Amino acid sequence: MNLEMTPERAQIQAAIQTLCDEFDDDYWRRKDEAHSFPVEFQAAVAKAGWLGIMMPEEFGGSALGITEAALMMQTVGASAGVLAACSTIHINIFAPHAIVVHGDAQQKSSILPPLVRGEDMACFAVTEPDAGLDTTHITTRARRNSEGNGYVIDGRKMWISTAQRANKMMILTRTTPIEECVRPTDGMTLFYTDLDHRYVEVREIRKLGRGAVDSNALFIDGLPVPDSHRIGAEGKGFHILLDAINPERILVAAEAVGIGQRALAKAAAYAKERVVFGRPIGKNQGIAHPLAESWMQLEAANLMVWHAAALYDSGKPCGAEANAAKFLAADAAFLACDRAVRTLGGMGYAAEYDVERYLREVMVPRIAPVSREMILNYVSERVLGLPRSY
Repeated sequence: MNLEMTPERAQIQAAIQTLCDEFDDDYWRRKDEAHSFPVEFQAAVAKAGWLGIMMPEEFGGSALGITEAALMMQTVGASAGVLAACSTIHINIFAPHAIVVHGDAQQKSSILPPLVRGEDMACFAVTEPDAGLDTTHITTRARRNSEGNGYVIDGRKMWISTAQRANKMMILTRTTPIEECVRPTDGMTLFYTDLDHRYVEVREIRKLGRGAVDSNALFIDGLPVPDSHRIGAEGKGFHILLDAINPERILVAAEAVGIGQRALAKAAAYAKERVVFGRPIGKNQGIAHPLAESWMQLEAANLMVWHAAALYDSGKPCGAEANAAKFLAADAAFLACDRAVRTLGGMGYAAEYDVERYLREVMVPRIAPVSREMILNYVSERVLGLPRSY
């Protein structure tokens, strides 16, 4: 299934492309080197109204589907900012979906408009240092306060993007110990609350890539949260989060394809211009064939992205397809970026040509939000019916 490029979708793509073109490789290179958050880019996206692409119209959004959101994020991924640009707005696109589906009327009216306008910035606090992908074993606890009208949260979270700048966070906690639950997925509760630095210490994690967008460890000590900040019923947080999992897989896959496409275009342009031994290096099959293979791999992954998006927007099951899209796109994009660096040779290793930045950043979709191995587990068990391996 290919993407049907309707006039509306063509307008979305053109508008996003125009916005992204205002922020070139030099801008993103400087942000990466300085570890400086791209506030100008994020403000431009918010001002243009794109943060609300999937939000209901009554709250200032455009009420479009995951297909349009994926088209938007793929266009951002194919821009000079690659993953860093995506990461500045990624959470605001998919994370509020849990509030749209499970929040009450008061929560929707108070939470969603500031997110759409870019006045609030949220981080997504799920991962923990000792649990990793085993979300059922998180230990961050939310206990009832003495007045019985709220909770107190204690614990640690790891790899939380944008927490240096966020003023809000969506956080998954345990309200019932796992040993007291019938199923390990029970007993977890989701909150959308203030990231109050009186109770939350935010420590930045220095890392290989995506220097412009911070990743952090959170140390939470006695954070008070009123009942009104709980999303959905107590103990149902894990199940509520499931509504956001497939959209996130699809968005990450679309972003990865975009990054791969940008790297491939850079490599092909260089291969046409670079002359060695009296001929452009693109004449050599050792250069041309790997790039041609990357084009095919990216196109195949892209088809799975739009297939998964179409299934989701039509209300059909898409777990296998969303996971497959993320797996295939991340691998294809990584190979494209690796080949781009090797096509440029020594200059591919130089910051001024930018492909080394693309390669550093494209490693993230292979790891997050779920590993390749967990996707293989999902497909082998849920699609092929093989016995569970863990």
